[in-house]
Amino acid sequence: MSADGDAALFGVVRSLTGQRWRARPCDERAASLLAQRLGLPDLLARLLTQRGIDLDSAEGFLSPRLRDVLPEPYCLKDMKRAVDRLAEAVRDGEAVAVFGDYDVDGATSAALLVRFFRALGQEIRVYIPDRLKEGYGPNAAALEGLAAEGVRLVVAVDCGTTAFEPLAAAKAAGLEVLVVDHHVAEAALPDALAVVNPNRLDDDSGVGSLAAVGVLYLLLIALNRTLRQSGYYESGRVEPPLLKWLDLVALGTVADVAPLSGLNRVLVAQGLKVLSARENLGLAALLQISGQSGAVTAGQLGFHLGPRVNAGGRVGCAGLGTRLLTAEDPFEAQGLAQDLDRLNRERQDIEAAVLADALAILEAEPPSKGMIVVAGEAWHPGVIGIVAARLRERFGLPALVIALAGAEGKGSARSIPGLDLGALVLRARAERLLINGGGHRMAAGLTVARGALADLTDFLRCETARRLAEIGYRPTLDIDLPLSGAAATAALVDSCQHLSPFGVGNPQPRFALRALRLAQVDIMAERHLRLRVENDQGGSLRAVCFRALDGPLGEALIAARGRRLHLAGKLERDAWRGGEAVQLVLEDAAEVAGA
Repeated sequence: MSADGDAALFGVVRSLTGQRWRARPCDERAASLLAQRLGLPDLLARLLTQRGIDLDSAEGFLSPRLRDVLPEPYCLKDMKRAVDRLAEAVRDGEAVAVFGDYDVDGATSAALLVRFFRALGQEIRVYIPDRLKEGYGPNAAALEGLAAEGVRLVVAVDCGTTAFEPLAAAKAAGLEVLVVDHHVAEAALPDALAVVNPNRLDDDSGVGSLAAVGVLYLLLIALNRTLRQSGYYESGRVEPPLLKWLDLVALGTVADVAPLSGLNRVLVAQGLKVLSARENLGLAALLQISGQSGAVTAGQLGFHLGPRVNAGGRVGCAGLGTRLLTAEDPFEAQGLAQDLDRLNRERQDIEAAVLADALAILEAEPPSKGMIVVAGEAWHPGVIGIVAARLRERFGLPALVIALAGAEGKGSARSIPGLDLGALVLRARAERLLINGGGHRMAAGLTVARGALADLTDFLRCETARRLAEIGYRPTLDIDLPLSGAAATAALVDSCQHLSPFGVGNPQPRFALRALRLAQVDIMAERHLRLRVENDQGGSLRAVCFRALDGPLGEALIAARGRRLHLAGKLERDAWRGGEAVQLVLEDAAEVAGA
């Protein structure tokens, strides 16, 4: 492999999806030293080195332990104030409510707090806003309603950092609010009792990559310690089993696309072990109804569990996800899982229709620079984030999708590496181009007045074009290693699993296979393709290309039947053929020069 990270692997400068293939750089000497000192296979040592894992960090990476990376919770600003107030509420039996976002991070955060209070023998009121009627984050009417019910303390999870007016209204109504969040903050903070957010501008905790559920987990560790030190458990009360709830932390972290490095990696690795035991009745029911068996992977969280938990907030009842995650009756859990599975299928249909409309707009007016921005009348706000992700995948650019209704539009955006989307949205707010908005590096949401849409579009396109030019961005597919078809073995797949869990910040190894003949292409489940490729020695390998028919790759593969192509993707065991065979999860392909 070339040490030149910009070299076009196999000469592919523009693949069938418009990407340049680049060999991920590797320090050969460092990889060799790692293999020798730790007795690792050469391939595993190489993959570790490519991910920046050196001799000092390799053992901790391969055998992640929570105690090795768990920070002192009080390193976060306002943590002590939040913990002391919650401890007081617990000891006095106060009426407490959790106000959660309607996505998976919010649902898992709310469920985690509910389970903690239940373990103490106390109940906590749960409020999840309706996406269509109330929008994102705390709103004055909901908070004032909680105050009227007798609630004294509200914990806002995965929201609240930019909720200035609603939290002012809450204070006027006699509510105290603790914000536990991770979204990008402005210089000013809302008038809350505490704002625990590692992405506050004045926070130097160094844990800004945590999802909100991870921030809350640190808070509960500190709260549990405070209750213990104050003698709360001396009367025979049992401490909450925090380790048993790492499955919720793992799900929220993966579904929110938080980077799986450092603390996040350990939280997810340990959470997957807990989840594989299936002690959470709701998650066990969801695994069963989605056809997932055996040990659970991060991929299953992202592709099977997360979308179903999200479906309630997107197209159904916003609180269904939290109810599922806190269910203690197996029949209730099964019913909720069935409801979410049905809503997820409805979401897929709605998403397909909005995506088709967005692509039609872009076909008539192709994006010329910077961010892709599309807006449509009566698009369902619950799917625009997913559609933005699909557009980003197809065009290799950041994308914003806006659902217009009346005088306003609700937008959801997805970013690419190197562009801090949350910071960009806050700048748009400062320019008075938005009614509201916020987010983090890779995703953001906003509300825009219809009359300001043109100015917002110009601002976002110009700013993203400038930033992309600064970083020299071009759509690129990083390849860990070129392989022959014969080298795609179960042993190779098993060796790669030592690097899991995979996700943003720790990608699953991607391989490139040179000039294989596309012997068979079949449409599978309407949107996917099942393929069989052959090498010159007569060996064959099966492949699957998910959502292929949503983009140009699927059409190109069908047209290329019988020809040779370079292929790129991930290798995994083929569960449909007993798990012993290996298949390629195809992500991209390229023409073979001269073929």
